[in-house]
Amino acid sequence: MERQLHAEFFSACGGDWEDVLGSLSEYDPFWRIRNEQAWLDPAMQLFVRAIEPSAFERVLTLKTENMRVFITIILSLFVLIGTAQDPYFPPTTGTTWETVDPSALGWCADQIPPLLQYLDSNNTKAFIVLKDGRIAIEHYFDTFTQDSVWYWASAGKSLTSFLVGLAQQDGSLDINQPSSNYLGAGWTSCTPAQEQAITVRHQLTMTTGLDDTTGDADCTDPACLHYLADPGTRWAYFNAPYTLLDGVIENATGSTMNSFVFSRLTQPAGISGAYVQVGYNNIFFSKPRSMARFGLLMLNQGTWNTTPIMTDMNYFTDMTTPSQTINNSYGYLWWLNGQTSYHLPGSQIEFPGMLMPNEPADGYNALGKNGQFINVIPSEGIVLVRMGNAPDGYPVPYLLNDEIWARLNAVICVSTAVEPNTRPEELTLYPNPAQDLLHITLPSNYLLGDVQIMDALGSALINQQVLSVATTIDLKDLSPGCYQCVVTTPQGRVVRGFVKE
Repeated sequence: MERQLHAEFFSACGGDWEDVLGSLSEYDPFWRIRNEQAWLDPAMQLFVRAIEPSAFERVLTLKTENMRVFITIILSLFVLIGTAQDPYFPPTTGTTWETVDPSALGWCADQIPPLLQYLDSNNTKAFIVLKDGRIAIEHYFDTFTQDSVWYWASAGKSLTSFLVGLAQQDGSLDINQPSSNYLGAGWTSCTPAQEQAITVRHQLTMTTGLDDTTGDADCTDPACLHYLADPGTRWAYFNAPYTLLDGVIENATGSTMNSFVFSRLTQPAGISGAYVQVGYNNIFFSKPRSMARFGLLMLNQGTWNTTPIMTDMNYFTDMTTPSQTINNSYGYLWWLNGQTSYHLPGSQIEFPGMLMPNEPADGYNALGKNGQFINVIPSEGIVLVRMGNAPDGYPVPYLLNDEIWARLNAVICVSTAVEPNTRPEELTLYPNPAQDLLHITLPSNYLLGDVQIMDALGSALINQQVLSVATTIDLKDLSPGCYQCVVTTPQGRVVRGFVKE
């Protein structure tokens, strides 16, 4: 019966339950084996109505925004005619969405095929670029389509952060209050005083101080949540405290997550989707254009067309700027570019420089496992969306995202922020997985430097000088597992992951 309800739901959405089972299985291979929980509640019925055009009897009238036309600028033999428009917003229902020809933007359209080829070779399913709200690039790969449903993985963290802000805006919660006010006492195995010190803000900033180094990082049971450090003194990318924000929202507002999404995002902005429980995790699923809609809402600072959705600009600013001094590149569950340093999931080491050198410095990003991306670039009026799988398997595959930007910059006809001889792809690391030896080859024009092998906690286990462009690292004393290879030269720092068998 549950399976039939699931199938009927996605049929009404224009999708296929088997497709969703497939994407669930790719996210979690054991999901199909476990009991398929019934998640078709009344909120889901509202969701179906929201994305089924026949359920609506109202007509949305779009107001045409005034166009600002820039004067023609002639420089030497180059003529650049640029037009900039106020943001466009698609209707909240249906498939109508205005497009813009990349050539009309002055972009180098001949660079789009190499970009798409790179995306295709890296297991991309959907790719969208918005310019001032209009679709400049939209491409789907293999059998994936505009109507296919896919998971957001940890990119959904950024959506949850937005929902927390709406709940606080309504007066339903205060992020500076203890999390136990909304989750109840005993949601951790900490002492009462230790637990009371953890606030909702600590959950938003990954600074709860709970121990992420033992057991299942997804487990939200109190038995899995132990004290390690005082809240606010340690940054650690830890899924479990984040997942419990769902309980904070639901207990504070009296609404399920999906009801809250429907009333606050689907109805006013057409952002449709559903949270689905997968093990301990609550994973958001949607079509690609819903992901793009959320990016457009963020680009316009929480306002959809003329409808304000997030009016608390203090929260919006705090969400998209450094939230603490430990990891400068992290806001409220958003990854921030343009900062002086960053931390990575599973690591306690501080890496110098920007998270993604090829992305514009003002970008803020929703990043998820296997390459689920929303990049918002206010200075350029650009939203980038990517759904699919990724070859590296990192919890936050930022290197893939940065390489996409290196190629998108060529499309936009701007110089890449990183010179080609410092790009990660030109450092060869093999074999991967490795056994006793790991070989590293640098481009011939690299200056020599140092290499470190680090474990998941950021501890340097091997330090070695790079004495030539071809260096071999002895791994025989390392235990099997996942490691990071950090190569530092005068040209910059490159971080690559590898597996020791």
